[in-house]
Amino acid sequence: MLRCVNAVFNVVTQANVDPFFHEATNTWSYLVSDPETGAAAIVDPVMDFDASSGRIGAKSVGQIIEAVNDRQLKVQWVLETHAHADHLTAAQIIKRSLGGEIAIGRGIQQVQKHFSEVFQIAADGDLFDRLFNAGEQFSIGSIPVQVVATPGHTPDSLTYRLPGAAFIGDTLFAPDYGTARCDFPGGNAAQLYQSIQTLYGFGDETVLYLCHDYPGPGLAPRCCFTVGEQRTGNVHIGQDTTEEQFVALRTTRDAELSVPKLIIPSLQVNMRAGHLPEPEDNGLAYLRWPLDAF
Repeated sequence: MLRCVNAVFNVVTQANVDPFFHEATNTWSYLVSDPETGAAAIVDPVMDFDASSGRIGAKSVGQIIEAVNDRQLKVQWVLETHAHADHLTAAQIIKRSLGGEIAIGRGIQQVQKHFSEVFQIAADGDLFDRLFNAGEQFSIGSIPVQVVATPGHTPDSLTYRLPGAAFIGDTLFAPDYGTARCDFPGGNAAQLYQSIQTLYGFGDETVLYLCHDYPGPGLAPRCCFTVGEQRTGNVHIGQDTTEEQFVALRTTRDAELSVPKLIIPSLQVNMRAGHLPEPEDNGLAYLRWPLDAF
């Protein structure tokens, strides 16, 4: 993992935010901690997975675990912004190593209902320690966090809003890359438009922490942008973009996109809070690979 090149935005928040970049999946994970109490949350942790060999690993997330231990932080939460389709969550690795409650939006139940039928595996909300409702509040130590529903990319997409900052999942990418796709089951471009308007309403100085970055050649990955940078520079949805314009753009673009490379293994694990399949009689665990389902 690489550390974010622009973590200087920490100065506007009450929290310490340490970003980690998983290069294989272009995913940002975050260690969010309260300097007053030492309480911490980990947002969107990634488990290493090699699709060609089926090997899994914890080398990348181990850097976050090491940072927590070095600073003697106490993990309260493992926060998922949604059920990711492009990487496998390391939530259970974090919980076994550091503790904390694994949380996601209540919309995960809609995702579970659909994909448990596709994969013919059991999945329900009880696999997570906490299902957040829109508008709910909790804390990381002394730092208040508001749960903001931001559906559109997926029905379970959440934003975690702290004073001066927000962790927005896949809702927005870097301004020059645009916005998340809306063609997954339960996705909706009009909903995504409204969710982005909610983010833009946070105020221009609010820092938005991304879940992914796909930098061009020669550019370093960047973990965050202000609302003002997104509102004035996002190539898909600027301050004057209408809902009709955005829906037309997003729908056209989604029709041209290929299926994410890791969608099949990712969803089987992520909709189950990071639980891997139980081993069979030979001691090996297996993921299912449905044919012609995607």
